[in-house]
Amino acid sequence: MEKVRGVSFDEVSLSKILDEMYYSAFNARRLAIAAKIFRKMVEEDYFVFLTLSGAMIPAGMRNVISGMMKNGFINCLVTTGANIVHELVEALGIGHEIGREDVDDVELASKNINRIYDVFVVQNAFEEVENFISPIISDLEGAYSTPEFLRVVGEKIEDRNSFLRVAYEKGIPVFSPTLHDSIVGLHLSIYRKKGFYIDFMKDINQILDLCFQKRKIGVVIVGGGVPKNFTLQAMLLADGFDSAIQITTDSPQWGGLSGATLSEAKSWCKLKENAEEVTVYCDATIALPLLYAYLLEHE
Repeated sequence: MEKVRGVSFDEVSLSKILDEMYYSAFNARRLAIAAKIFRKMVEEDYFVFLTLSGAMIPAGMRNVISGMMKNGFINCLVTTGANIVHELVEALGIGHEIGREDVDDVELASKNINRIYDVFVVQNAFEEVENFISPIISDLEGAYSTPEFLRVVGEKIEDRNSFLRVAYEKGIPVFSPTLHDSIVGLHLSIYRKKGFYIDFMKDINQILDLCFQKRKIGVVIVGGGVPKNFTLQAMLLADGFDSAIQITTDSPQWGGLSGATLSEAKSWCKLKENAEEVTVYCDATIALPLLYAYLLEHE
């Protein structure tokens, strides 16, 4: 058995720090294990799903997501409609502002400013999103899955740092099984022609096709919610994921999906019985950039 000897290093590099964190304990060790599992998935050419819930784009994670796509660290993204909306806010050059949580929210409303904890976004941003996406919706006919629709959107985006643009260029599917539960969903309802609709059954068929590939498959889960469940449940009909990483701040005893352990997922056969897995109990805005930087240093 290896001894807990704490973190010790002479050279300062992120990969060295994370490697040394393996010899500590608690979530430092869990994060180090996650880094090793993620690196193995990349080096052994796994097909890697990334599921993304929570306000990750307003929190500044968009360059991490697009960077993972550009560098081949992930092969598919499953995310919320809200993250799609806020990615459009960024891609249109409006962006989000550093704010504070201890403010008068009624006063913010009077100034047409929306708050996401300590991040501000002007109300006008969503008007610009509407101006951008409404003609795209109006031009479409027939049934689209969310990856097919978001591919069309990504093609129209000029910002080369947008993960939707990168996904379009790289042929990476972006699923948004809660797209209707967002501002984009409202615009889909308002501006669609009679013959156009989002067919969520096509989403299921397309993710199942990805899960039945004859290669090892891994998943990195940020938060929980629908993106986590939508991705894991697809493996009920396949053989289960070969490797899995979960980053969450929730805990399992409340019975919620976001806190459900990956070991529990093995009871559903969503993970193989011998699958490597680790849950990191940490704010994803801390853990995700560290994992990305670790992979960059080991390219």
